[in-house]
Amino acid sequence: MAGGIGSRFWPISRTAYPKQFLDILNTGRTLIQATFDRFAKFIPIENIYIITFEQYQDIVAKQIPELPVANILCEPSRKNTAPCVAYISYKLYELNPHANLICAPADHIISDESTFEKVCKDALQFTAHIKSLVTLGIKPTHPNTGYGYIQFDQHAVSENVFKVKTFTEKPDKQLAKTFMSSGDFLWNAGIFVWQVKNIIKAFEKYLPELAEVFEAEKNQFNTKKETQAIERIYPLCINISIDYGIMEKADNVYIIPSSFGWSDLGTWTSVYDNLEKDYLDNAVVGNHVVVIDATNNVIHADNKKLVVLQGIDDFVIVDTKDVLLICKKDKEQDIKEYVAEIKRNKGDKYL
Repeated sequence: MAGGIGSRFWPISRTAYPKQFLDILNTGRTLIQATFDRFAKFIPIENIYIITFEQYQDIVAKQIPELPVANILCEPSRKNTAPCVAYISYKLYELNPHANLICAPADHIISDESTFEKVCKDALQFTAHIKSLVTLGIKPTHPNTGYGYIQFDQHAVSENVFKVKTFTEKPDKQLAKTFMSSGDFLWNAGIFVWQVKNIIKAFEKYLPELAEVFEAEKNQFNTKKETQAIERIYPLCINISIDYGIMEKADNVYIIPSSFGWSDLGTWTSVYDNLEKDYLDNAVVGNHVVVIDATNNVIHADNKKLVVLQGIDDFVIVDTKDVLLICKKDKEQDIKEYVAEIKRNKGDKYL
C-alpha cells in the first residue's frame, strides 16, 4: 500500500513526491524499494502488487523497474485503506479464489528481515487452513502514544497465534504504560494476512456498501476494462480504514506476537530512533551539518548545504531548498496541522 502523502514528514515529504519514495534514513534505498526487497526474498515478483495513487504510477515504475507494470495498481482518489484492500482482494479472487494475501504499508522499517519472513510464512500457513483474519502485533518496547494497541487472549489457538480481544487507538501516556505493563497488549503494525475469499466475506458482512460496488464490477478485473471500472468504483467508496471498517468488528481476528525490529516510521521521532546518534545524541542526515552544544535533535539537511546549529535541544530541524522547519520534538504530532495552516495561508506551493 503506497498511496499516502506522508504529511507528518513535511517538508521533505511533498504531495508530488511523498515519503515512501524517499530515502529518509540515508540507506541508499527508498522506503518502498526496501519494502519490495524484503518481500521479494520469499514472494515471487509476479505475485507482488503495489497499490498507489495514480499520480505516483511513474515514480513506482522508475523506482522498482523489475516489477511488471501490470502489477502497479492505481487509485483515482485517496479513500483510506479499506477500498485499497477491497481492490486487490476482488482482483485476486477473480484470478484465484484460494489466494492468500499479505497487505503491508510501503513505508515501514523492519531490521530483522529473516524473523519477519518466518512470521509471514507462519501467518500464511495459519490463514490457509483457518477462516481467519490475521494481524501482526509488535511486542512493545516502550509506552508509545503514537501507535494503536491490540489486546489478545492469553491462550494460543495455534503455535504463537492468539485470538484478538480489543483494539485501542493511540492512547495517552498513562494508558500506554498500563497496556505495556499488563503484558497482553501489542502494537498494531498494520500488516495483515488472510485468504482473499475470507476478507471478501468480511466486506460483505461489515462494509456491504463497499462490497456491493466492487462485486458489480468484478468481471472487469484483469481485463483491459479494469481501469475504467476502478474509475467508476472509487467515487462510490466510503473513506474508511480496514482497521475501523472490518478488523475492529470481525469475530475471527487473530494476532501473531512478533519482534522483528519494526517501526512504522510515522514521525520524525521514529526517524530519530532509527538513526545513529553522535556523542550528544543528535541524529543527523546531511553531509555538511555542524552541531555545537546541541543535544537530542533530529536534523535532516540537503547533502550540498552547510547547516550550523548551536544551543538547541530536543528539536526537529528539516532544511530543504524552499522550506525550513524548526519544531520541538514533543510537538511533532502537530506538523499535520501546520501543513493545513500553510495550505490555508500560502496555497499548495510548499506542499
